[in-house]
Amino acid sequence: MEIKVIKDVLEANNYIACKVKEEIAKRQAMMINIIGSPGAGKTSFIVKTIQYLDIKSVVIEGDVTSDIDSRKVAEFGIPVVQVNTGGGCHLNANIIDLALQELSSSAENAIIFVENVGNLICPASFDIGEDFKVVISSIPEGHDKPYKYPAIFEKAKVTVLNKIDLMKYVDFNKDYFYEAVLTLNPKGHIFEVSSILGDGMKEWTRWLKLQFMKKFNR
Repeated sequence: MEIKVIKDVLEANNYIACKVKEEIAKRQAMMINIIGSPGAGKTSFIVKTIQYLDIKSVVIEGDVTSDIDSRKVAEFGIPVVQVNTGGGCHLNANIIDLALQELSSSAENAIIFVENVGNLICPASFDIGEDFKVVISSIPEGHDKPYKYPAIFEKAKVTVLNKIDLMKYVDFNKDYFYEAVLTLNPKGHIFEVSSILGDGMKEWTRWLKLQFMKKFNR
């Protein structure tokens, strides 16, 4: 019976995710699901990305509680909606559907960045109607993250190696990290960035803009 309940929850989520995807297409928008551990630099990465883009962008901030990250985003004049899970370890499609209603017309012809709850396990299993997933792993977290949490690195279209400015201060084996990511996801893309200094952001945002243009043949 427990297995049946879990299956029903996932099926219900996937049904709503399809509706969300249709809504995003109607809005001529693209939605990206940003996933990473607490402290990986998700919020800073999103803000820096938007600063380098010349495309309208909005943010859905997901967290267990508090509005710390959404206030940080709002300081830069970026439209943002905060959604709290009240203890849940991931965002689901229903929450995203409600957030899109709050964003209204600001999410039209835009890139919608969703910062998922800080977690590398739960968010990997739940489709929220996104165009693709981006997993962020930072240098201080170590080079073994893809080995410990393979599901998200396998499913993410993009892997971002963040905080590369700290490479010289940390025992990080980049070849070991790359070997795991490329084995799990040979068709995925890897970008090395510093969300603070801006290193690698031009390459990443150039690729992202191309995906946005391709989606609607702009």
